[in-house]
Amino acid sequence: MKERWVLLRKGADFAGIGERFHISPRLACLIRNRDIIGDENIESYLYGTIADLEDGMLMRDMDRAVEILMEKVREGASIRIIGDYDIDGVCATYILLEGLKGLGAVVDTDIPDRIADGYGLSRHLIDRAFEAGTDTIVTCDNGIAAAEEIACAREMGMTVIVTDHHEVPFDEEEGEKQYHLPPADAVVDPKRADCPYPFKGLCGAAVAYKLMEALYESMGRDSSDIDYLMEEVAFATVGDVMDLTGENRIFVRQGLEMLQSTANPGLRSLMECTGIDRKSVSTYHIGFVLGPCLNASGRLDTAKRALSLLSARSKKEADLLAGDLKALNDSRKEMTEAAVREAVEQVEHTEAGRQRVLVLYLPDCHESLAGIVAGRIRERYCRPAFVITDSGDGELAKGSGRSIEAYHMYEELNKCRGLFVKFGGHRLAAGLTLEKKNIEKFRQDINAVCTLTEADMTEKVSIDMQMPFSCVTEELLEELKLLEPFGKGNTKPVFAEKNVSIVSCRLIGKNRNMLRLRLLDGAGTDMDAVYFGDAAGFLDEVEAKYGRAVRERFFEGEYRRIRLSVTYYPGINEYMGRKSMQIVITHYQIV
Repeated sequence: MKERWVLLRKGADFAGIGERFHISPRLACLIRNRDIIGDENIESYLYGTIADLEDGMLMRDMDRAVEILMEKVREGASIRIIGDYDIDGVCATYILLEGLKGLGAVVDTDIPDRIADGYGLSRHLIDRAFEAGTDTIVTCDNGIAAAEEIACAREMGMTVIVTDHHEVPFDEEEGEKQYHLPPADAVVDPKRADCPYPFKGLCGAAVAYKLMEALYESMGRDSSDIDYLMEEVAFATVGDVMDLTGENRIFVRQGLEMLQSTANPGLRSLMECTGIDRKSVSTYHIGFVLGPCLNASGRLDTAKRALSLLSARSKKEADLLAGDLKALNDSRKEMTEAAVREAVEQVEHTEAGRQRVLVLYLPDCHESLAGIVAGRIRERYCRPAFVITDSGDGELAKGSGRSIEAYHMYEELNKCRGLFVKFGGHRLAAGLTLEKKNIEKFRQDINAVCTLTEADMTEKVSIDMQMPFSCVTEELLEELKLLEPFGKGNTKPVFAEKNVSIVSCRLIGKNRNMLRLRLLDGAGTDMDAVYFGDAAGFLDEVEAKYGRAVRERFFEGEYRRIRLSVTYYPGINEYMGRKSMQIVITHYQIV
């Protein structure tokens, strides 16, 4: 993949900021690079707490939703929560369930089956609720695009409250967007054009939490009674890959702290089962270890298992469920690898791979894995990617898309809306259903309206600062913790050093596909380094630059001929009880 390295040069009075906030000028520079400007915003970024969260009643229709639920709880009316089958939907469902049960509500849940019911609020779910005698439906992480289904539910006599965070459907006429809200009794979604809530980036679980918080306060209960549910808000925020800015940053920082001593048997068992030390749980663990286990149940089985794990009351039950979810996720990984190999084959050897927007048809890929495969292809080729699979219905196919920053996936799909039976999503991810006969036309049409340039499809590596190895110290590493939690929208700082020489190099890892090096910078400081990327790819580049003979004798000392520019993040290497500073190489250029 082509890369464009860019050194950020955002100016500010770093010494002054450092003095006011008792941080180093270097850290002040890193904060400025994240576009955190002004003392109030810097204060919130560094030290924001739950006291700084906005009042949920600022959301449009929140007052109406609270009013309805107060009445239904007091009447003892039957309430059904309808969530979604991913980590955000499951966590949002759990938050509403726990919150309403705590108020004495008559409440149950339903979560769609990915294959039998499809995404969102389907007619199946409406019919099931009606047959169960449900008085009021509360959606979470879905509903904003379910106008027909909600109209049907209301015709059946049910009250419907929508809580969601997805884009509101719209038509575009002469450059003007005409938004279409579903005909629910209340629609709580910060992405409503008329919603004054200042932070628009909440996940579905956070919106659900805000509703419960507002409901508790309106019913004269202490909202701190449900503070423990911030664990699930943190899980969902990271797992649904929301930007870790503003309120999300506060939710995740608070939730991670609470997870270290969580009383939830299911979360404790899942961390134990996956070998994660609760005291050091991080966004990485949620995003790449724990979250995928919760998601695996909705992908390969039923998301109700994940909800059962969160709701487990005994260790025995929790241990059993956690083991099942881990096994499902292990199976999901194997299936994903096979599908990714097939997708790569299509990109590199068919006409579909020559398009700016990749539309790949993998009929045998399990439809639940389409989004993961699309994400992997997007990362590998830096292009928007859709993976379309057979849905089990002879006429229809289902797809998931993952996008790059320069491409608003939902708006681009909206330009081709006539091709779809159903679609929805947001800037960076989307889902769709279409007739199989329209797959090729979709590929043509989505590319015909595409305006991406070569620069848009070149991975941009933003470098925070050039920094010699002598600055890599334990003190620096400790100070960098003030920038955590890291994730989308608040990535780890990227440091760089140019023209470094290789003192030693060897292959490591079970498959001997990673590199451990010792590097020497221009000032004469040497530093241990590790590269977890593709060692074979690195050697291919050595061969392209220096010839096959250098590659063949690379580990015999030919590495001394190589000069590198590297981007990196500092860390600590622990080996046999000894600790030493090292850097983790994230990108490299052979110079």
